[in-house]
Amino acid sequence: MVGLSSLLALTGWNWLTAADADRVKPSPNILFIAIDDLACTLGCYGDLIARTPNLDRLASSGVVFERAYNQLPLCNPTRASLMTGLRPDQIKVYDLDRHFRDEVPDVVTLPQAFQEAGYEAVRVGKIYHYNVPASIGTNGFDDPPSWNETINPKGRDKAEEDLITNAEPHRPVSAALSWLAADGQDEEQTDGMIATEAIKRLRNAGEKPFFLAVGFFRPHTPFVAPQQYFDQYPLSTIRLPYAPGNDRDDIPTAAFAHNCPIPNYGLSEPSLRKATQAYYACVSFIDAQIGRILDTLDQTGLSDNTIVVVWSDHGYHLGEHQGVWQKRTLFEQSARSPLIIRSPGMSGMGQPCRKVVEFVDVYPTLTSLAGISSPSGLAGRDLSPLLNDPLTSWDDFAITQVLRPADNRLEKPVMGCSIRTDRWRYTEWGLGDHGLELYDHHSDPGEFDNLAISPSSELRAVMGRLRKKLHQHASGKIPATPFNPSRL
Repeated sequence: MVGLSSLLALTGWNWLTAADADRVKPSPNILFIAIDDLACTLGCYGDLIARTPNLDRLASSGVVFERAYNQLPLCNPTRASLMTGLRPDQIKVYDLDRHFRDEVPDVVTLPQAFQEAGYEAVRVGKIYHYNVPASIGTNGFDDPPSWNETINPKGRDKAEEDLITNAEPHRPVSAALSWLAADGQDEEQTDGMIATEAIKRLRNAGEKPFFLAVGFFRPHTPFVAPQQYFDQYPLSTIRLPYAPGNDRDDIPTAAFAHNCPIPNYGLSEPSLRKATQAYYACVSFIDAQIGRILDTLDQTGLSDNTIVVVWSDHGYHLGEHQGVWQKRTLFEQSARSPLIIRSPGMSGMGQPCRKVVEFVDVYPTLTSLAGISSPSGLAGRDLSPLLNDPLTSWDDFAITQVLRPADNRLEKPVMGCSIRTDRWRYTEWGLGDHGLELYDHHSDPGEFDNLAISPSSELRAVMGRLRKKLHQHASGKIPATPFNPSRL
């Protein structure tokens, strides 16, 4: 015979489960997709030639952050910043050689926070920094505490590096405009293999919630993709970007990255068009791999309880400002990066967001959406209000910085710091000693007219307000820790 206490306990349990069944949902999974060196060259960002149907499909069911900005447009610093939720000045990472744990050894990274909440954290491919293509197939500059499991595919792109066309043979293919229209199938390339491994993890997902981080290597140089993706972009359709003939006249010397010392590397227009074609081919190749993963997410029934995040570590120049290529500038093309978030149940899904946000916002946003705790002291803000209503009130600002080494242009290292608001971009080089820039994005989205050269009293007041806010988040000072300029 059941005792009264047992009966009451049994009755109470049954009542709670019946009442809470519709409200209590399992912890959401996280599909965390990183793309190396991807500019906003996507259809959902308004690029007129990009063929990116899969990312566009994701954008139509998520929120495209049209004005998302990285904290330092170089692979290692920006990834370290996003994954720790801290700014470069907090982790003291400005180049390719320093690990964030040198400065903050006990920091809890984003995937660690999910591990502590009971998630399985798995990395496939490049999330933290890798030397590309040298470190493909290795752990790269990884952070072991961040993961329960790591997978490092290596495809035929590594075996066929001798086939790559290098337009600048005095440079390694990792730093040069270089490309290969490869033979074979998508699945033979490293990035195709990364998608295949991610698909395996989705199909074999257990009851434990997952944080699956999937990092693609392209479109980082060398630009390698199967021939079919090159065919999507006939050279006759490729055009180099417009710039006024005097565009560089009002830009400080320090604003130009030292790794692109002369416009267009001195290359011919046909070579530049081939490089552009190859870049877009890689973008479409990666889009196809993401499509495979998203299809699997739907087929396995995981979509309804999986938050999907797609981001690139920084933007990328394709010849803007009379021949700037790659990254490491504080111009819009380098500081602005793709960020797409799809979170089931949020009311803003399917709408674009034009508020200015930062990559340090990703950490607190994901922990908030998953209902898990974040460490104190994160630099960013929770974007959940914008995921519910992309038009909600928001303090629009983003901080991006970059460190220039001493070279034949600069006698000593110079830190550049930039603040982007809804209307303005204000930039200081060496706290202003090496130049100032001010661009009005309402009238000059191409950043062609540097208003800091001869500012009116009204513009001086604008610069003063922006400078004050900039210095609240970035010191502009040179780090005391030595760094290796040869790797920058």
